[in-house]
Amino acid sequence: MELALLSWNIAGLDLLDQVAAEPVDVALLQEVPRPQPVGGPLLPDPAEGLWRTEGWKQRPWRTAILQVSDRVHLLEVPTGALCGQDRQLLAASRSGTLTAADVIGASGQRLTLVSWYATWEHPPGDTRVLGTDAAAHRLLCDVAALIDHDRGRHLVIAGDLNLLFGYGEHGGAYWADRYRSVFKRAAAMGLDMVGPQAPNGHQAQAWPAELPRSSRNVPTCHTRQQGPAGAARQLGFVFASRSLAERVRVTARNQVDDWGPSDHCRISIDIDGE
Repeated sequence: MELALLSWNIAGLDLLDQVAAEPVDVALLQEVPRPQPVGGPLLPDPAEGLWRTEGWKQRPWRTAILQVSDRVHLLEVPTGALCGQDRQLLAASRSGTLTAADVIGASGQRLTLVSWYATWEHPPGDTRVLGTDAAAHRLLCDVAALIDHDRGRHLVIAGDLNLLFGYGEHGGAYWADRYRSVFKRAAAMGLDMVGPQAPNGHQAQAWPAELPRSSRNVPTCHTRQQGPAGAARQLGFVFASRSLAERVRVTARNQVDDWGPSDHCRISIDIDGE
């Protein structure tokens, strides 16, 4: 099944109309505020349940998946609390951080899509230290229930993990190792990180001192002070089942004139047909 996807952290902005105008089939979104009605089906249903990301911080937004084109049909994989008793629900460690759906093509082919978001966390009583690797590991625990290589289920997972690939903050080895453990665990589960990586996206214009010169990372997020031209860190990543990975092409739309209104750029994901 050929498929065009978009992954985008819209930073709590009202951008669903803009997303719906993208030339894609499905959009995997993060930091989505509770929306007004939009043209295509949005999962989960905004009219049902809480619309937020649970945790110590006020986050009046969550992950979501939007059907954009009529070439496909979305079937929600409903989620529930980790301590819930409904075996038909995909357990989510933190409500709002994970949305999953099966996308079904005209020929009946099926692919499972996941939009995820790793929340910042800090040790009890110490707000000076922030990390997301623990949250990312919980997300991997959650999606593990979707992975069944014996039956050949294909997955594409995308979103904002808020961690670094191949290095640690300020070049530190400790956090580099902790971040590396997330990508190694995903690979052990049969999920390959498929991008975005250069040349599929522009690399930082002013090379960050913390970033190894051999890195193919492409910045996907900027601070208010940096703006798109000064973006330095890649926080958005796409993973695919190993059986599917060679057919997936991922590009960071991080050019200054194509960045868009969010502090995160759009990430295009194209899946070639078999």
